[in-house]
Amino acid sequence: MYELVQAVFNGDEKTALHQLIYALSVSGKRYFLRNEILQAFADYCHQSQKPAYFYHSSSVGKLIQYTHEIILEEESTWFVIRPKIANQEVWQLTANLSSFEQMTPQALLDVRDRLVNRYQDHILEIDLHPFYEGSPRIDDARNIGQGLAFLNRYLCSQLLTNPEYWVEMLFKALHGLQYNGIRLLLSDRISSGIQLAKQIKQALKLLSQRSPHEPYQKFSFDLQELGFEPGWGDTAGRVCETLELLDRLIYSPEPGILETFVARVPAVFRVVLISIHGWVGQEDVLGRDETLGQVIYVLEQARSLENELREQIKLAGLDQLGIKPHVIILTRLIPNCEGTFCNLHLEKVQDTENAWILRVPFGEFNPEITNNWISKFEIWPYLEKFAIDAEKALLSQFKVKPNLIIGNYSDGNLVAFLLSRRMKVTQCNIAHSLAKPKYLFSNLYWQDLEDKYHFSVQFTADLISMNAADFIITSSYQEIVGTPDTIGQYESYKWFTMPQLYHVVDGIDLFNPKFNLVPPGVNETIFFPYSQKENRDSHLRTQVHDLLFSREDPQIFGHLDQLNKRPIFAVDTITSIKNLAGLAECFGKSQALQERCNLILLSSKLHPDEAINSEEAEEIQKLYDIIDQYHLYGKIRWVGMRIPSSELGEAYRVVADSQGIYVHFARFESFGRSILEAMISGLPSFTTQFGGSLEIIDNQENGFNVNPTDLEGTAKKILDFLEQCDTHTEYWHEVSEWMSQRIHHKYNWHLHSNQLLLLAKIFSFWNFVAPENNEARDRYMETLFHLIYKPRVEKILEKHLGG
Repeated sequence: MYELVQAVFNGDEKTALHQLIYALSVSGKRYFLRNEILQAFADYCHQSQKPAYFYHSSSVGKLIQYTHEIILEEESTWFVIRPKIANQEVWQLTANLSSFEQMTPQALLDVRDRLVNRYQDHILEIDLHPFYEGSPRIDDARNIGQGLAFLNRYLCSQLLTNPEYWVEMLFKALHGLQYNGIRLLLSDRISSGIQLAKQIKQALKLLSQRSPHEPYQKFSFDLQELGFEPGWGDTAGRVCETLELLDRLIYSPEPGILETFVARVPAVFRVVLISIHGWVGQEDVLGRDETLGQVIYVLEQARSLENELREQIKLAGLDQLGIKPHVIILTRLIPNCEGTFCNLHLEKVQDTENAWILRVPFGEFNPEITNNWISKFEIWPYLEKFAIDAEKALLSQFKVKPNLIIGNYSDGNLVAFLLSRRMKVTQCNIAHSLAKPKYLFSNLYWQDLEDKYHFSVQFTADLISMNAADFIITSSYQEIVGTPDTIGQYESYKWFTMPQLYHVVDGIDLFNPKFNLVPPGVNETIFFPYSQKENRDSHLRTQVHDLLFSREDPQIFGHLDQLNKRPIFAVDTITSIKNLAGLAECFGKSQALQERCNLILLSSKLHPDEAINSEEAEEIQKLYDIIDQYHLYGKIRWVGMRIPSSELGEAYRVVADSQGIYVHFARFESFGRSILEAMISGLPSFTTQFGGSLEIIDNQENGFNVNPTDLEGTAKKILDFLEQCDTHTEYWHEVSEWMSQRIHHKYNWHLHSNQLLLLAKIFSFWNFVAPENNEARDRYMETLFHLIYKPRVEKILEKHLGG
């Protein structure tokens, strides 16, 4: 970037930059973000009658396109420039533009502190960079999120470079595998990697004389004589394939061979999924406070993991030994359960053989609080004691420690860190949605927001858990590093300030192979294409059609004057971020949309008095005000009730029956499960361009990604689509079909579970062969936990105890 900045300073465009900075300064603001900067530059170009090329192609234009922040101080102007994904630079320009200099992140964090009048000398600096030095690292930002493929290549290169050492490490890893005291794969008859390589040849010779379909039990003693224990396969053919893979891996390692072999290694039997906040249950919980996508996700993940593990155990021939998978969803027990089953200690997950919800109560402290549902913003003081109690409960269920612990959301990921550290188990993190990038300037003004949100606790917990995790799975690439125009969620933790608390000067290595893109699936027994008439319940179809289009109910607002109009459907919670009010306003401002469509909204609440806080009540009232302002009576239906998943699945299909569309209009969406549900049901879907949903659509000429801040532009995109549907009668069906097929092939739970288990096995092996850096890193995380996190949660607890 030095050359570009220098080109601006050394040429005629320096005047343009000076005038732009002046135009920003007269606004009275001092801190500007990307959209404001681009708009200000566009206004400047228009007012100054600059030629068309100037905005994009001039040196100053290119500089502005890369600029994500500008901060104005009396003596200087600060630019945060992002020349490429996952790479930010800080530049200081003197006020008169006489000179410029690249600065450190530390210098920028000081500037941000001064901006809010909370600067202090000698603030604590958190720097994770030393713990990633010397570790294998992805070098191309385009490959971020493909850690598994990178690590496979790296391990194969090591096998080629130093074969004796790595074959010995591979032997030791396999030799240590067992299930409840039953030795798997290798016995003590094989004592080294060199001997293993020789014995494989003997075993392959023996197996070549057997029928490929011969059951393992018929030749097991012969294999045991050679030192091979159960776990290689259920038939002679399967055992032979697995041993051939290991043989090829030893003598001619390739990433594909390594991945295929590791996928067959029986190393995972017991899995813990942690999901704490909200109401984690199977009945009468969806739509309750802070309870929607994460409960569906963890239940479907548990079912899928159990199915995948059972299949892997069967193919390994271990089901004959009575070995079976055991999956536990760990959550909190809520004594005052409000008619749900959230007060049950143990509940079997439906449609599984051995997956369970294990509920552990919070330590009492103040029973008036801990016996009831607690918001995710207030849950923090109870997590350490919860983790200690949960360890005992898990050991009581499993009898031994689990093989894998998966955290969900900030609170679940912190508990995963605590449990993984205590039990020495591989830790996986799934953030779903990180709060810091979602709440603008939340770290800069954390002190003003602390009483309500406790961001100092949450952001510290995020830092601890994401760095301690052995691997992190995300639903989208942008969740890690964003797009060329936007900062990624994890990228926002790279460096930031918590004024008067600490500075993060290097919070996460985005190029570390721990990051892996593993999107979730969708339950295709509930959510399936509307065209599959044979799988639909006609009674349910009539019932849901009535609910959406005509039924009168205290929890339904509005009626539709013209039922033949094409429906626009939206499903979400009532928050400013989810932005249902924005969609209603977009509809209200477009007379053309109103003439052609009805708007149908489905949320869990309808009346302001049902809200759990003032913000939610205001958002509900805002929606009513918009309906009134734009006279949408007769054109909108708002269903405000919790409905079962079976009815929700049919709701998408009923709207598709009328050749409707689905619109997800969130201001930001980390991924968007409802988008998967709508698309696989065959509903053409328009989704927000801000977040991971951008990747779900596989954007066809940007036609189905919408900007929720551009109401007119959104209406135009929808109208253009409707116009094409009118002029080309098959167009709606074509879009419906490709969207449904995309979800079916790319977002399914079988792929998710297979990849997740493969990651667990690879990273467990990686930890086995290279544990040194992890121990130093985890000690540092423990220090942050005890010296920053715990003192902060004590303040929340004092408040809960009435202090």
